[in-house]
Amino acid sequence: QVQLVESGGGLVQAGGSLRLDCAASGRTFSSSNMGWFRQAPGKEREFVAAITWSGSNTYYADSMKGRFTISRDNAKNTVYLQMNSLKPEDTAVYYCAAGAYGSRSRVYEYDSWGQGTQVTVSS
Repeated sequence: QVQLVESGGGLVQAGGSLRLDCAASGRTFSSSNMGWFRQAPGKEREFVAAITWSGSNTYYADSMKGRFTISRDNAKNTVYLQMNSLKPEDTAVYYCAAGAYGSRSRVYEYDSWGQGTQVTVSS
């Protein structure tokens, strides 16, 4: 499995930006599809964005399109989530996940998870 550690969360005002980083170790990172999910209190974990192992394809939840950008640097074993135009409803714990080829937007497609990082957007 891949070990994942997220960082970069924090408190930001509505309209602001944050970048989340996810550092990976263990199983070959460069062969893993990577995803970002989030979970707000009392809600189910939801898909945010995903990127294929090569970085050639990216996928986003509809509410994040145009605001969030997922990217990866396989040389640094790191995946990023750039979040712009943040809204209070983006407040959640954000999780990084690693999966096999084909993993995309479903929680069950990923077999390695980080501990999460809190993002709070104030109005």
